[in-house]
Amino acid sequence: MPLLPSDLISFLKTARSAVLEGGGETNCSCSPGQSGKLWGGRFVGAVDPIMEKFNASIAYDRHLWEVDVQGSKAYSRGLEKAGLLTKAEMDRILHGLDKVAEEWAQGTFKLSPNDEDIHTANERRLKELIGETAGKLHTGRSRNDQVVTDLRLWMRQTCSTLSGLLWELIRTMVDRAEAECDVLFPGYTHLQRAQPIRWSHWILSGAIAGNPLSVDRELLRAELNFGAITLNSMDATSERDFVAEFLFWASLCMTHLSRMAEDLILYCTKEFSFVQLSDAYSTGSSLMPQKKNPDSLELIRSKAGRVFGRCAALLMTLKGLPSTYNKDLQEDKEAVFEVSDTMSAVLQVATGVISTLQIHRENMGQALSPDMLATDLAYYLVRKGMPFRQAHEASGKAVFMAETKGVALNELSLQELQTISPLFSGDVSCVWDYGHSVEQYGALGGTARSSVDWQIRQVRALLQTQQA
Repeated sequence: MPLLPSDLISFLKTARSAVLEGGGETNCSCSPGQSGKLWGGRFVGAVDPIMEKFNASIAYDRHLWEVDVQGSKAYSRGLEKAGLLTKAEMDRILHGLDKVAEEWAQGTFKLSPNDEDIHTANERRLKELIGETAGKLHTGRSRNDQVVTDLRLWMRQTCSTLSGLLWELIRTMVDRAEAECDVLFPGYTHLQRAQPIRWSHWILSGAIAGNPLSVDRELLRAELNFGAITLNSMDATSERDFVAEFLFWASLCMTHLSRMAEDLILYCTKEFSFVQLSDAYSTGSSLMPQKKNPDSLELIRSKAGRVFGRCAALLMTLKGLPSTYNKDLQEDKEAVFEVSDTMSAVLQVATGVISTLQIHRENMGQALSPDMLATDLAYYLVRKGMPFRQAHEASGKAVFMAETKGVALNELSLQELQTISPLFSGDVSCVWDYGHSVEQYGALGGTARSSVDWQIRQVRALLQTQQA
């Protein structure tokens, strides 16, 4: 039975008491400045253990260890240039930070219960390694500065990695589009067969407060290879537009990948049987031996909701914040880390699916039917001089006549068609050619061979630009 509000309050009080009674260090009587926190100077006593856990971010911001060290090394050089560190002190800090990084890289870094975030953990360990000189590293620098700088550095690396994975998926799709350019199959609207299109055309449709101590910000920018310094100190620590843009890019990318996955899920059903997934990206049923489930595509489709949720959650957090830093912004890192991991997995799986996909050309061809050429029949009359609205109506009458007679549209005789319009003549037989139907859409962006070849060239040129 779920806890009622009054039960929940009682439970939390009991749990808090139990922790405080058995917590040892957390039950001590501390004077100001003895809390072990970077911010502990004006606080007396221990933090409530439940609040301690609620406030901590080390469980996920440990992802930032490498960029936190990178940022601290750059800042130590800035302090030395400003005359706030001696050369010997800077060298001692740099050497200590190298040791901290080595421990993280080797998996030997030991977290302390008081390490509420990666910045606290790294500075605490640095002090253990080099002594009190470590305390000078924080001169004129807040954790708010570290938080946003570290996240920018980490995201720059991550975006570069994800960009590479995205381009690999695009390259794979273009390769398939070029290799299978002559394959025709049905295009759909409202999940009804509409008009013939090229398989390649479908593939290509799927494819992101200031520092008062004269620390040289341009030196820090150059050290960390940023394009420019932030213009406004109030905005610098609280602005998360770059996070929102990343999450929005991921959401938009997942929208397209989810729709692509949905199409392929349908196309690999027995009802369609246009494509077949590789066993490497499928699973079976524990009950029904004949089944081959497109789990890879279903998971791509489902991961979209996770990414959308993270984007919406961050925007909801940002919309109500007053100026400069607020603790609410701690929520940004979990969103970025989770979405980054999701996008990395999705892009690699999608690339694998596309590269190993088998197409069933015969089934695609057999799915084409004369009724899909009804629009072409209207265009035939338009080319004879009939206004399109009248031509559309005439073609509709032909479809109705064929359905009434129980025959295919192309099986209507010329005499029967002429009862609908005298403009029909012997050359109407040219309409019933699927290849001719596809080729008439020669405008750039259409499904004619010349247009698809142009699309392939455009995407390949874009790929080459990215590699340059």
